[in-house]
Amino acid sequence: MEIKVLGPGCRNCEKLEKAVQEAVSELQADVSITKISDMEEILEHDVIMTPGLVINGKVKAFGKVPKKDEIKKWIKEEM
Repeated sequence: MEIKVLGPGCRNCEKLEKAVQEAVSELQADVSITKISDMEEILEHDVIMTPGLVINGKVKAFGKVPKKDEIKKWIKEEM
């Protein structure tokens, strides 16, 4: 499974990255987490506001920091 956290490094981007790492750790999932800060690559995912969260190529959220439980739910759905 591949998870991408999209954002230039703003405070909310960092919060999202931390929430994703905690969710993955709690689920003990085999996941590759990539931080994408290049705006051209972010736009390739049709994300117009950061932070963005992409799981297995599917945009799950953008423009907000979803709750950890919601992130865990999305990870489980993609397993």
